[in-house]
Amino acid sequence: MKPDRWQAAKTEVTTWRRGSLPGLMVIVAVMMTRLSGALQFLELVAFDRFLRLRPPEPMDERIVIVGITEEDIQRAKTYPIPDRDIADLLKRLQTYQPIAIGLDIVRDIPVEPGNAELTSVFRSSKNTIGVEIALPDRNGFTVEPPPALPSEQVGFADTVLDDDGYQRRSLLGAHNPQQDYRYSFTIELAKRYLAARKIKLGSGIRDQYAIRFGSTELTRVQPNSGGYVGADANGNQILLNVRSGKLPFRVLSLSQIKSGKVNPDWIRGKIVLIGIMSFSAKDLASSGAIAGINPGRIYGVEMQAHATSQIISAVLDGRSLIRVWADGWETLWIVVWGLLGMSLGRFLHLPWKILLGLLIASISPIAICYGLILLGWWVPIVPVLLVLVLNGTGLMAALFYRHEQELRLRLEERQFAIEQTFNAIHSGPLQTLVGILRTAQEQATPPLFLPELQRLSHELRAVYGSVQRDAIADEPHLRMGSAIELALQAPLHELLYKVYSNTLEQELPYLKTIKFKIVQFDPLNTSHLRLEHKRGLCRFLEEALCNVGKHAIEATRLTVICTQEGDRQVIRVADNGRGKLSDTEALNSAETKCDKEITEDINSKLQPSGLGTQLAKNLAKQLGGTFRRYPNQPRGIVCELTWSAKRRWFW
Repeated sequence: MKPDRWQAAKTEVTTWRRGSLPGLMVIVAVMMTRLSGALQFLELVAFDRFLRLRPPEPMDERIVIVGITEEDIQRAKTYPIPDRDIADLLKRLQTYQPIAIGLDIVRDIPVEPGNAELTSVFRSSKNTIGVEIALPDRNGFTVEPPPALPSEQVGFADTVLDDDGYQRRSLLGAHNPQQDYRYSFTIELAKRYLAARKIKLGSGIRDQYAIRFGSTELTRVQPNSGGYVGADANGNQILLNVRSGKLPFRVLSLSQIKSGKVNPDWIRGKIVLIGIMSFSAKDLASSGAIAGINPGRIYGVEMQAHATSQIISAVLDGRSLIRVWADGWETLWIVVWGLLGMSLGRFLHLPWKILLGLLIASISPIAICYGLILLGWWVPIVPVLLVLVLNGTGLMAALFYRHEQELRLRLEERQFAIEQTFNAIHSGPLQTLVGILRTAQEQATPPLFLPELQRLSHELRAVYGSVQRDAIADEPHLRMGSAIELALQAPLHELLYKVYSNTLEQELPYLKTIKFKIVQFDPLNTSHLRLEHKRGLCRFLEEALCNVGKHAIEATRLTVICTQEGDRQVIRVADNGRGKLSDTEALNSAETKCDKEITEDINSKLQPSGLGTQLAKNLAKQLGGTFRRYPNQPRGIVCELTWSAKRRWFW
């Protein structure tokens, strides 16, 4: 590699390293936030949303739900449903020859009438599975299974809920308080259905504590699986992959079974789940992944159907279980997107391109994560979007700042050149020309070349005005002769005082003779002023003070007033110098005093208005005020600008 290329590459690496530090800090901060669990809620919400957005799946006809509805409860005129009605339902269902019947109704104590009949049915039905609550609640209570059912025909109905009350995991096995290992209601149902197809329950191969049916191993949930951070992973849990679609299972009512209005093929060789489907019974489950009439709430028997269908579909149909990446791959996934957000500025140098790139980059991981959910992979999305947006917006802010700094530097360079030209014109040829014109006009017989000098003065002043207008238009901040930058957001009276202080430090001849200074800077109402107005007022004061320093011969007193008088605000500069009114100053005096005789006397000597006077008049017009320059008494000049303290309708 050539030395210049090596140096360029080295410079590029150094620039990248320095510019990438904030982005790397953002990535680390997001990773730490994720590890603290602060993003878990958002991750779970995103997980639910992805599952709900999946295309609808066909009905799983291997599972049939028989729901005891509010109508059935009203017909029985009692709740809980008596044992006699449950026994009659089981006998009728047995005639259709289902593989398994799951009774998702607690029957640990008799509900007369009909308990003896139900006990007889339990003892004669080898394919009936009852439920128990095996894990103690907060008060230490459990619920026993039906006494007539042997232990191998009982599964627990305990659930694992997240902090928001939603069920996203299915508990397949756990130890009860007696340290007996028990299987869940769904495992017992799936075991009988799959056993009819010669598929047996066994231990996992990759994970010996996992549950396996044939070659399908049910991956256990770990404390940090997917978006979880430090989750309770006790027992044998799997992520719940609910079935999408509005009709995932066929639902029959108790009255339909009693009337015989069912197709036998709906039940023969299937799993039948019996449960309460009435909101008054409060046998409900919560899930953000299932769309329903009551958002987030479904019947408990429906959730049991989803959990059972998930296992059977994974074994027989190859339907995906929800799996997650290892922690290392998830970290790499987040870091890569964070680096992509940092890299946008290396390839896209315009803000709108970065914004468009950030939008596309933000949509991409969402689409990828959605596609992975369809394949059964849960990948973090919230930290990815955070590092992308934070790094992307941070990059845009940095780019805007850098652009502003570069623009500021260019403007300062241009401003310096303009000021040099400005000062050269003002201090050199323009002042010389003013002196020549004054001498020529004072002669009894003006020279013949006076018109040419006047035209030259007009042209030179036009160039002078153009240069100064450029200076005013280009300045992002007001800069005084001493190079002190004034932020225009400061209160106006503070700005004016800084202008006063900076100007009096300039090397102007007649400022040195001043012995007495009367100064008053009161707060002014600037709520109706724009920045250009404040800038103009500062320039007006500076120009008035500079005129004192240049023309107030033998001045010993200076008065500077910035205050509010009545409903008017005023900036007034007065001196007691011996200087004579120039042609322009005389015109202003005549205009102000409205003295016809003085005006007529001056008109013969009229010169084009000075730029400072013209700018002051323009500023007064913008503010709806007045500009005056008139003689001070007994000696000197007063320069005054007044404007209303209230907002005008046309501002």
